Amino acid sequence: MRLDKFISERTELTRSQIKTLAAKGRVTVNGSVIKKTDTHITPETDSITVDGRTVSGQKFRYILLNKPEGYVCSTSDHDGANVMGLIPEELRTKNMFPAGRLDKDSTGALLITDDGELAHRMLSPKSHIPKIYIVKLARPFQSNYVDIFKNGIILGDGTQCLPARVTNVENCDTLAFAQIHEGKYHQIRRMFASVDNHVENLMRVTLGGLILPEKLGSGQFMELLHKDVENLFSPLDFDRFCCDFSGVFSAFLINK
Repeated sequence: MRLDKFISERTELTRSQIKTLAAKGRVTVNGSVIKKTDTHITPETDSITVDGRTVSGQKFRYILLNKPEGYVCSTSDHDGANVMGLIPEELRTKNMFPAGRLDKDSTGALLITDDGELAHRMLSPKSHIPKIYIVKLARPFQSNYVDIFKNGIILGDGTQCLPARVTNVENCDTLAFAQIHEGKYHQIRRMFASVDNHVENLMRVTLGGLILPEKLGSGQFMELLHKDVENLFSPLDFDRFCCDFSGVFSAFLINK
């Protein structure tokens, strides 16, 4: 692969910018300064740096972000503070985007990637990647929610939702876990509104079989390997997850 193509695909730099940097001696291959950007390199074995920063040889980049409140899932600055601004420049590529959305007031697990094929698999209605949320409610959880959600709740505007799972969190009657297999606009909030309750705080804690790490603080992120990303397509046991992780995630919303 040409050096400029390699760097361009894995950074936000254009080929003209790369050419300028190389001419100034700011690009190296295996420790040697390379000024000709049409030089051919082997991505799997060669070490490439730009301004002293190593350019990853991984074809695609996968970043798991614990999205904080106040950020929109967008790549455009016109929409206000967006999640891409939370990712350091050296980790961003020009084709990177949030795979799926969380509304501005919601928090939690968000995958940011430049792998369009994986994002399509993840978001396709055929895949039905399950997502689990922990919810802080304004009023106590009612036992009849379980069957209402399971049967496919109808939203206030008449929209029919797919069957979903919901359960209360032990020792706190205003916290609940909810699992859905789709992503309608403000769906969790609207589902609880349909049973005359109000969502005060909402945090997504899983994407498929990918669990938001306990130690990943709000606004923090971690880079994933492709083999880790494949956990997206390995569904979790909802009941077991809620039992094992209720203490981990409920503390965050209780404190809020």
